[in-house]
Amino acid sequence: MTLSTKEIMEIIPHRNPFLLIDQIVELEPAVRAVGKKCVSMNEPYFVGHFPGEPVMPGVLILEAMAQVGAVLCLSEEAYRGKTAYFGGVNKARFRNKVVPGDVMLLEANLIKIKGPLGIATAKAYSAEDEKKIFAEAEITFMIG
Repeated sequence: MTLSTKEIMEIIPHRNPFLLIDQIVELEPAVRAVGKKCVSMNEPYFVGHFPGEPVMPGVLILEAMAQVGAVLCLSEEAYRGKTAYFGGVNKARFRNKVVPGDVMLLEANLIKIKGPLGIATAKAYSAEDEKKIFAEAEITFMIG
C-alpha cells in the first residue's frame, strides 16, 4: 500500500513546514512502513543550518522517522483519528549527513504496542544506496 501527502495528512496532524515525509511507499499497518522524503534546498531550516554547508538537523531526521512510525500505528483501525506523541528515543545514532538533493527512505518497524504505549525501530537511509544509513533509533510513543 502507498500513500500520497494528502493521505498522510488524513492520518497524522502535521502540516507544512513540519510535515517531514512526502510519501509512504510501503505500508503494512501495525507491522512496517517505509516513507520517502526528498530533501530540497528550499527547506526552511537550511537558512541557518548551516550557511554555506546545508545539513538537515538530526532532530528533524528523528522527527521524520517518528512521523512514519505514527502513520504505521495510526493506520491501524483501532487507532484511527488519534494522535501519536513522542515518548522517548533510545539508541539513536547518526551515521551520515543529509544534504539537499538526498532522497531519504524512512523505515519504521513496530516492536510492540500495548494499549496507548508502543515501541518501534526506525532507520533513515539513502534511496540511491540502501547501505548509506543516515540515522537509526528506537522510538517510544504514546497514542492519545
